[in-house]
Amino acid sequence: MVRFTLRQIGQRLVLLVVISIISFAMVHLAPGEPSLVDPSNPRLKAEDVAKIRAAFHLDEPLYAQYGYWVRDLATGRLVSFKDGQPVVGKIWERFLNSLPLFLTGTVITWLLSFPVGIRAAVARGSTFDRATTFAAFAMISIPGFFLAYLLILWTVTHLQVSVVGMRTFGFEGVSGWFRVNDRLWHLVVPSIMSAFAGIAVLSRYVRSQMVEVLAQDYVRTARAKGVPEEAVTYGHALRNALLPFITMFGLMLPALIGGSVIFETIFAWPGMGRLGYDAILSRDFPVVLTINFFAAALTLAGTLVSDLLYAVADPRIRLE
Repeated sequence: MVRFTLRQIGQRLVLLVVISIISFAMVHLAPGEPSLVDPSNPRLKAEDVAKIRAAFHLDEPLYAQYGYWVRDLATGRLVSFKDGQPVVGKIWERFLNSLPLFLTGTVITWLLSFPVGIRAAVARGSTFDRATTFAAFAMISIPGFFLAYLLILWTVTHLQVSVVGMRTFGFEGVSGWFRVNDRLWHLVVPSIMSAFAGIAVLSRYVRSQMVEVLAQDYVRTARAKGVPEEAVTYGHALRNALLPFITMFGLMLPALIGGSVIFETIFAWPGMGRLGYDAILSRDFPVVLTINFFAAALTLAGTLVSDLLYAVADPRIRLE
């Protein structure tokens, strides 16, 4: 187990270096240069542009620029082209904003999807199964941004609660309970919208996996032996249906970096998605490359966690 883990970590570190090189080359192959200055500024001279290019090593070859990027990222000296702020600090601040939104949306998605999917699989063909199938297709088909605007209008109109942004303007000096309540309202509503489509997709996936497993011979044998239905469903079928969801769980980690640009924009939430989107528009290469690097690292870490959890969920799997 230890040898397997160390070998997998080493392979992923090498792969992470390769990904960073490819990402760096692809970003710099895009036409145009970073918008460091306003080209329409009449006071900007050619020597000023040359100084700016030299300060950010844009006049160096690509391999040299990659070396400077790695060095500055490792030492914490990497700064943004847009405002000169430390890149790691900007990403960390947005990461802390996206973390509660991601965790809340993930918990809502998984807590609702599994009971609905399992119940639909056990009661296959029933009214509940047909109703949840119709609801899932409707949730997938309706645009999320449209529902988000409707939810904002309904919440503000009927509940008289502001849900745009991370907090209500002017609530900085209120007592602790009102401040906590205000933060919860601003967190729950966008979390529900971010989990909306995920609940529909994951519940259908749970249902299909459970229907397949419940048709296996060992499930029929357990029922024939008189094992209680709950033990058959949750002790035998569900455990064997968990392996695909372990893979999905590992691949969910990059969403913590990517965030949801649409919902973060609609709800004015200063998260990672908006930071990456704004960095792409302004050609802020250090921010774009660093976000992509951390996303790749989380993806590789998620796949490693999935591989290790396979052995926990299924004793037949031997990692060695």
